[in-house]
Amino acid sequence: MASAMAGCAPIVDTRGNMVDNDRIETVKIGQTSREQVQQALGSPSATALFDNENWYYIGKRTETLAFFAPEVLEQQVLIISFDKDGIVSGIDRLDKENGNQVQIVERTTPTAGAEMTFLQQMFGNLGRFNAVDGRGALPTGGIGR
Repeated sequence: MASAMAGCAPIVDTRGNMVDNDRIETVKIGQTSREQVQQALGSPSATALFDNENWYYIGKRTETLAFFAPEVLEQQVLIISFDKDGIVSGIDRLDKENGNQVQIVERTTPTAGAEMTFLQQMFGNLGRFNAVDGRGALPTGGIGR
């Protein structure tokens, strides 16, 4: 009975960088440099695509019970903005309430070429091998036997 109950215990999983509030409070707008932010918070999960003015710390904590889909317990995106001198100019936080669910599209993209069955793939190359001449050599000069 105890082993059956242990199998139903929820699994809590943390992915990404869930930054503690204590560490976030060490970052001061107008005072903290990029290097100090990296020492306090670690490397960012992502940076701005075209400039290095925004750093993103992204994390999620989920709970999975048995075979059910994971439930999001906590989700956090911390955005640290820097001015041109590399000093913190803004701190923004987004959480689970700010997020949008994205629906995955279940379509497939057609490709050029013929659709082959399993048997066509298995037997399609029969008869396409190079013939060995009387000396046992392949036409390319390799040894065939």
